[in-house]
Amino acid sequence: MLINLKIPMTFSAPALSTRKIIIVCLAWMVVIVLVEAYALVTTFNFSWLMSLADAVNMNLLIAMAGYITFTSLRYYQPNYKNALYLLAWSITLAILATIAHRYMMRWNLFPQEGEYEYFLYASRFIRGILIWFMISLIGVISWVWFFFQEQRAGEKRELDTMKLAREAELASLRQQLQPHFLFNSLNSISALAGSRPEEARKMIQQLSDFLRGTIKKDDQQLVTLQDELKHLQLYLDIEKVRFGHRLNTEIEKPEEALYLMMPSLLLQPLVENAIKFGLYDTIGEITIRIMAFKQDNQLVIRIENPFDPQTAQPRQGTGFGLNSVQRRLYLLYARNDLMTTQQIDTVFATEVKIPQPV
Repeated sequence: MLINLKIPMTFSAPALSTRKIIIVCLAWMVVIVLVEAYALVTTFNFSWLMSLADAVNMNLLIAMAGYITFTSLRYYQPNYKNALYLLAWSITLAILATIAHRYMMRWNLFPQEGEYEYFLYASRFIRGILIWFMISLIGVISWVWFFFQEQRAGEKRELDTMKLAREAELASLRQQLQPHFLFNSLNSISALAGSRPEEARKMIQQLSDFLRGTIKKDDQQLVTLQDELKHLQLYLDIEKVRFGHRLNTEIEKPEEALYLMMPSLLLQPLVENAIKFGLYDTIGEITIRIMAFKQDNQLVIRIENPFDPQTAQPRQGTGFGLNSVQRRLYLLYARNDLMTTQQIDTVFATEVKIPQPV
């Protein structure tokens, strides 16, 4: 399966989580208000109206202090060394909220004002501890929330960097193959221009079509085997002009394999390697065999070329063409076992396996 380095974590997910947190906090606040009001009614015989006013006022102040803490932590992330600042900040907010609650509730005109005012005074310390605890809890939750958000953002930046580096290396590998082939083709055109101008013009047109197709495929990561073979045929047509009757090709492409996916521009360096070690060190005609078939949800491509053991020494994957293909396969699939080479008597074979998307 093609490795996709796109980060699955986008910033829409945190936004959704924030909405959920707000809903949970509001529901939690309503529950606490009701519980506190019920406790005041049953314990001190205050009216429901006064008890609800006390609970709502106190929890609104906690919510405001918590929001201030949450907002400040959005822009300032304390670490383990300066966590003391967060503690001091929460204590300061708790003191201010406690004072504000007492003075705001003393202005009420409820019938039990005297008893309630005494309750406010007597409970100020316990109330302050409770407010501080709630603000500290909100602060810790906020710190953890933004800490993981920052980690996720850092991971996204790292994965984006890795993706850009991978894409840059893949583009570089594709582009490094073109000059070598282009120089050989231009040399052949130069040699044909004087003796066989018609073939030279034909080769120029074929080279133009091949390079145009290469440019179009630069942005395509995967193509079908059928499309790749069409592009490969342009390359083979150019090579057949260069080598004439000496170069023959046989391509086996069963119907079930034609629409399997593979990295674009992968076959040309493999076939170029086969032609190089099949033709350069041999005399007479040779046949390059290209076989493609499906096996265990993989597209298997096997390229065979003959060689003369007396004059050639097949390179077991050390050429730039084969190395570049192996590197591309690793970058795309994170596997080093997708390309193998072997020598069987006078035949050198390269086999590539392309995992198919699930």
